[in-house]
Amino acid sequence: MEWILSLLSTLGIFAAALLILVFFHELGHFLAAKLFGMRVERFSLGFPPRIFGFKKGETDYCIGATPLGGYVKISGMIDETMDDDYLDEEPKPWEYRSKPVWQRIIVITAGVIFNMILAVLIFGGLAFSTGEEKVELDSVDSIYVAQNSLAAQVGFQTGDKLIGVNGEEVPYFSDLFTPNKMMASSLNYTVKRGNETVTVAVPDSLLNDIGKRGFIGLPNALPSKIRSVLDGSPADKVGLKEGDFITAVNGDKITHWLQLVEKISTSEDSLNLMVKRSSGETTSVTVMPNENNKLGIYAPTKEAFHVERFSYGPLQALNVGITKTNETVSGIFGGFSKMFSGDISVRDNLGGPVAIANVTKQATDAGGAVGFWNITAFLSVTLAIMNILPIPVLDGGHLMFLIYEGITRREPSPKVRMALQQIGFLLIIALFIFVTFNDILRQFG
Repeated sequence: MEWILSLLSTLGIFAAALLILVFFHELGHFLAAKLFGMRVERFSLGFPPRIFGFKKGETDYCIGATPLGGYVKISGMIDETMDDDYLDEEPKPWEYRSKPVWQRIIVITAGVIFNMILAVLIFGGLAFSTGEEKVELDSVDSIYVAQNSLAAQVGFQTGDKLIGVNGEEVPYFSDLFTPNKMMASSLNYTVKRGNETVTVAVPDSLLNDIGKRGFIGLPNALPSKIRSVLDGSPADKVGLKEGDFITAVNGDKITHWLQLVEKISTSEDSLNLMVKRSSGETTSVTVMPNENNKLGIYAPTKEAFHVERFSYGPLQALNVGITKTNETVSGIFGGFSKMFSGDISVRDNLGGPVAIANVTKQATDAGGAVGFWNITAFLSVTLAIMNILPIPVLDGGHLMFLIYEGITRREPSPKVRMALQQIGFLLIIALFIFVTFNDILRQFG
């Protein structure tokens, strides 16, 4: 029963995000077409067959049975419907084909533009409504690196203090891991190690593993300081308190929370803890973990560091939205570049509907409403970029035909366009099958 509820939750969250993205994309085409006096015959969320809808004026507003996209059918345009019955007739004033090239280019690109605008509005809206909290990098003393972890394999060591990335010193911890930084042509971290400053280079061959094995995050930097103690737990019974700093376990010095967790989880006997109280007093306690290898203590939060809080007015929030959208675009293009060059695996990094649904659910579970809107903004940018690719059937394919027409002053023949549209459609279907099959293999592999 639990897995059914989880599946329904995943589908519901994914459907909500997809509905928002498709609606805004198609709204862009719709409004642009109306602006230039084109007749819009259908505005559909989902592909045929039509389930239900209503007609207002000249447009049929409907829901399709295939919920993996949507379309706007504009009179006089060869589109996803492959309808070419009108081609033997003279162009009508309200038809797409009767309008100048520049107007048709605006109509074709309006969906992509609206997806980008949506991302800016979401990122900006979140900045305006919730502000931002950023951990100052200077307040992060050092990181813990577990043996055999990806961070250790790359070359990080426990005690390293992060300073910058790709030759640039950054003010905040999160600046080290933005999409455009992670997908730059090279990824090099500057760290302070003892009295030396060293560079840790992340090879492209290991980028595939970041999603699987994790990398470095704020948990690696959390100190071994107790935030709170569960009543009646083993820790409570031996007198451990909020604010206690665990400095050693069974004689081994520790400084980070993940070190403490590692010691506790692998213990088969009682633990001797050296404790520094908030008063400055040092003491030791012996404690036996419970049957689940837990002590009943809670980790510190990011409040253990210096957190800078930002509030934004409307214009400032808009600027944040533009900046985050640009960073997302840069990161996605960087990822595509690395896939095409073979630096990272296509199979491991190209996700279909199953993977996207899972990521959307995970982001929502982790961040609530903020997580949902953040992943929706990211997907909106992704949808824009995918749609502008020069593949017939996609917006980029239509744009390619229009650029050809603008340069040569003549349209491609309808037969050629129809043939290319069909090829493009088959390519999209093949890609869809590939990524879906790949998603399923990853799910069960």
